[in-house]
Order: sequence, then structure tokens, then C-alpha cells
Amino acid sequence: MSNSASLTRLLTAASVLVGYSQGAKAQESDFFTGKTLSFVVGVPPGGGYDAYTRLLARHMGRHVPGSPQVVVRNMPGAGGLVAANHLYNVAPKDGATLGLFASSVLFSPTLGEKRSQFETGKFTWIGNVDQTIGTCVVSSTSSIQSFDELLSKSAIFGAESPSAVNSIHPRGFNALFGSRIQIINGYPGSTQVLLAMSRGEVQGGCGFALSSLKSARRHDWEQGNIKAIIQTGFEKSDELKGVPHIYDYAKSEDDKKVMHVIYGTHALGRPLVAPPDLPAERVKSLRDGFNATMKDPAFLEEANKSQMPIDPSTGEQVEKMVATFSNYPPEIFDRAKKILEAGEVVNVKLKDLEGPIKSVVKNMVTVGDSAGKAVTLRVNSSQTKVTIQGAQATIAELKAGITCRFEYFGENDLAPKVDCK
Repeated sequence: MSNSASLTRLLTAASVLVGYSQGAKAQESDFFTGKTLSFVVGVPPGGGYDAYTRLLARHMGRHVPGSPQVVVRNMPGAGGLVAANHLYNVAPKDGATLGLFASSVLFSPTLGEKRSQFETGKFTWIGNVDQTIGTCVVSSTSSIQSFDELLSKSAIFGAESPSAVNSIHPRGFNALFGSRIQIINGYPGSTQVLLAMSRGEVQGGCGFALSSLKSARRHDWEQGNIKAIIQTGFEKSDELKGVPHIYDYAKSEDDKKVMHVIYGTHALGRPLVAPPDLPAERVKSLRDGFNATMKDPAFLEEANKSQMPIDPSTGEQVEKMVATFSNYPPEIFDRAKKILEAGEVVNVKLKDLEGPIKSVVKNMVTVGDSAGKAVTLRVNSSQTKVTIQGAQATIAELKAGITCRFEYFGENDLAPKVDCK
């Protein structure tokens, strides 16, 4: 074969590949054009995961072929487990629905969580926004000054549910180190745990990322209203000098491996996840869009202004990290499962209030109690169950003048249930 003939064949093959690549990009653009990307976040509004999801949603759409709009949908429940189950089993497997929730939830099947309806390794990993440094914090008004005190002194910590990181982490401390933390479950999210701390109902809470303390919780953090007493990242943080690390309490190498399983997934601090079995080109488009967003000057500028650290990993890097965790010996997982057995679950007791509604301003409802005092409560369309004369209703139907019975966490806090006459 002549050199000219070989060159002609090479050029022909190259043009076919270019044409295929351009065609694939056009198909991806056609798919996303005019569509809306839904970002499901497994916590209520107001926390760190919610803040990062909304930041990502404001920028990622323009880096995906077809420049789709992006909306955020909060789907709280069981510390993010409801959202993870939904993404895996219900959401369309076309790339139009993505999720962002705690990595502890994503690894919950390996730790014996029976309500997990997914296989961790089969999720499609798009990327990770930040490699989180986890902490446990206490209120400045509590009597707790250090983690060592918890080894001899009882304390009450608030949590969402046994499957949530803020319940898993203190249970691990109790089993591994002999701490004496009583865990009260049932708070909708970390915001409600902080409010309970400010009211003195609980003394502390776990699972607070340092990035969240510096951004969504910045006021309480900078004012000293909350104090970190232990850190749970892979390595000690220079920003938490004087705060002990969990590995400081390890008694053996096996202890460290178990700690990796229970606490190490914090390295996947803000993972963006898609359902399993997405088309390969769709995965590439979403990963490329995520990677481009992580370098976008506008995205980085907004993150910097909000003091939200960005330390990203690609989807391929996340896949390798997941495989590393999944390949620990079975005996390490068995020990971790035994450590994290929930046992008796203690839930928070809600307060009761019945009286006439005095005013409704956006999602804040002011109610008169039996002594005539005005109490303001928060309602939420996805977190508050409303009935009027026994029939299901919406928060929009709550009006001044009607008498209702509220179940609530505390003043200015969420009312999960409202029953009106």
C-alpha cells in the first residue's frame, strides 16, 4: 500500500472519529436543551449541604451541553436516606436528576442500615465539591469544655435519626472510646440541633463540617457560641489547633481501620451523585460540566465570599475512593456494624401549643397560648403536616383567626404537625 493511500485511510478514520465526537456532543446538547436539571438534597434548607447544593446549582447549568436550568429540591428524611433511596430507585436514569447528601448515608448499607435500598458502588459518581473535615461541637453554655470530659461525664447530643452522621459518630465514640453521650434523635436537620443547643435542650452535636461552621454557621462559630471538641477528618486540620483528632484515641491499627469505615467517608464531603446505569456520554457530559464548574471564576468567587471551601475531586477519583472503602476486610465491617448497632432509640419530645393564629408572615406563624403570650413558629411545605377539620391541607391555608394545635421543637423553630379546627 502506498504512503498516500495509508494517509488517506488515516485521515478518513480521523474524520469519522471527529464526526462521531461532534455528533455525540450534539446529541447531549439536544438532550439537555430546554430541560431542567433537578438537584435533590437530603436535608432541610439552611444547612451546609443545602448551601453547597444551591451554590453548585447556580453555576453548573451553563457548563452542561444545552445549558439546562437547575433547580434544587429538598428531600429530608432519615439523615438523607430518603433522598438516596429516591435517587437510586425512583429518579429517571437519564442524568436529569442528581443528588447531594452525606457520604455516611451513601455507605450505610455496608454498615448494616436495613432501610438502605441501594448498592453504594452502583451509583454514578459525578464529582465531589469539598473534602470535608468533620467535627463535633458543644454549646458555649454547656458545662462541656473538652472531649476528654465526655469519657467521665454524661452529655446529651442532638441528632436526626440512627442512620444520620450526627447519630452514627457519637455512637462510635461511645463504643470505641467509652464516652458517655446520650443521643436524642428526631431533629429534622443540623439547624434544629443548633437551635436545641441554644435553648439548652441538648449540649452538643456531631457531623458538623468545618466548611459549614465557617459559612452557614459562621455567626455562631465566630462569636464562640459553639466550640469544636474533636475532629474526624482523614488528617488533622491546621485550622483546629488544640482540638484532638479521633486517631489520637486509637488503641490499635484495627481501631484505625474501623475509624476509617465509620468516619473516613467524610473525605467525600459534598458528593454529587446520579442514579445507576446512565448512558456513558451522559456521564461524561455531567462530569465535564462539574469539572468545569469547579474552575469557573464566578463559582469560585461566590464560594470565597461565602467562606465555603472548595477542594474538589473528579468523578473518577470518587469512584476509586469508593472502591477503597468497599475493599476493607469483612471483619472490619463486622466490627463497625456491631459498634453502630442503634439499640434503644430515644426521640426528642415535641412541645404542644393550642391557640388562635394571630398572624402568618411567609413561613412564620404567630400563635396565642393559653396565657395570652404570642409564640412564633416556623412551618415548611415539605416538613409540616397540616390538617384542617380532619382533612389534609397546606401551609398556605393557615390564616389568622383559626384555632390550631401545634407540635413544635421550640419557639422560632419548626412545627412538624398542625391540626386546626
